[in-house]
Amino acid sequence: MALHDRVADLRTERMKNGGAPVPTAFQGVTKGKVRRVLTQLDLGANADLVDGVFALLDDQTPSWFGRAPAGSTFADGAATAHLACHIGILQRGKSKLDREGRDYWIKPLRDLGGFEPMTLHEGEFIAGHVKAKSPNSCYRLVEDLRAVLLAPEDTWPAMLTRWAAADAVRNRHTFQAQATAAARLLVGDGHGALIQASITQYAARFLEGYEVLYVDDGDGDRITDDDKAQLARAGVTITLDDAMPDVLLWHPETDWLWVIEAVTSDGEVDLHKVAQVQRMAERCGKAGVGFTTTYVTWKEAAARQGAHRNVAVGTYIWIQGDPSRHLHIESYV
Repeated sequence: MALHDRVADLRTERMKNGGAPVPTAFQGVTKGKVRRVLTQLDLGANADLVDGVFALLDDQTPSWFGRAPAGSTFADGAATAHLACHIGILQRGKSKLDREGRDYWIKPLRDLGGFEPMTLHEGEFIAGHVKAKSPNSCYRLVEDLRAVLLAPEDTWPAMLTRWAAADAVRNRHTFQAQATAAARLLVGDGHGALIQASITQYAARFLEGYEVLYVDDGDGDRITDDDKAQLARAGVTITLDDAMPDVLLWHPETDWLWVIEAVTSDGEVDLHKVAQVQRMAERCGKAGVGFTTTYVTWKEAAARQGAHRNVAVGTYIWIQGDPSRHLHIESYV
């Protein structure tokens, strides 16, 4: 009997007399818990992946491999076809997932080191896919991620942070998730929101060691007494002839300044802005000055730069909607 027929029969058998095809939790972990954990990796919106992780927690269903070790379960190792049937048929009561879609419900966590490739070899599960296109190739959850899923609510976030920090790609995904959550709170707040995101997301990640000296949010006096005190501490004076950036930062150890211009309508770091601020930095004896133009979305950045192409060479661009990287503008002319 074909696998999909066997799984359909298993679902029917489990649902007799009002039973459920799968319990609400495997190993004490619900789908809701899986989704919360994956959301911190910016993967929580992928329903197939959520259900795939839930399937690999299934320690109640005996392994679907014909020659699996005695007593082994689905969680010990599941082939792509097994996962497709567990998700599509056993959990959802529909058809098995399209195998060609595995890039969406296996690859994201395999790339992050959350799914571990295994092979059933001579009656035992061994690490790796040791033979190309083998029907015995399979996956299981890595123990570190499984431990995060099993951990109590007050413990798992810190465990996940440590796990993510151990790998650059995972760390980028967690940062993306945090920035996305913050961005949702800022939608509709316009220029001021982008300024705050430029400080709390961009500067916090890419300008380590820099302190905010001045923020021009357009509310009240452009330079307050507190701003003046901060600027004086850094040895900076701003005159009427100087440019007024959206954000001015200073690194106490290197004595560098950094300018951020948050653009929602205009005001990129162009050549004129660079020249103005460099003159001010030289007058104040600063070691140097860097520049970043920030936008909310790639669409807005493309619209502005498609029309004006005015961001100065040697400066950076950061996109709030794609926050895990910034781009350095270079020229070969």
